[in-house]
Amino acid sequence: MSILALLLTGCAATLTNLTPLRQVRNADNLYRVEVAVSSHQQSLRWETLHPQIMVGNDFYEMRPTPMMTNRWEGLIPVPPGTSIVRYRYKFDFQYNAIGSAPKSDSAISQEYILHILDQK
Repeated sequence: MSILALLLTGCAATLTNLTPLRQVRNADNLYRVEVAVSSHQQSLRWETLHPQIMVGNDFYEMRPTPMMTNRWEGLIPVPPGTSIVRYRYKFDFQYNAIGSAPKSDSAISQEYILHILDQK
């Protein structure tokens, strides 16, 4: 597991990548990644959190993990024959600002590497 502290509008949040570093190649060439976020930022509007997976210039939607309030999962395609994929998490969100309407912001995680292993 990799843990990274992100700055979300000046308050520290913790992003935990829950994805194994290695996955066995499968027939559909889709691989699940999962992330957990925690924050003590009072102004963060959790209902506006919009996580995505970035692979190069491509973005893939994430959905909430069932029965969890702070975890999201998504699928990333890995072409046959490719053994490494680099990805990041991107979070768009809103926060309450003093004396004005909610403001928008975003945060991007460090780069993670997923190794796809061929079955022997």
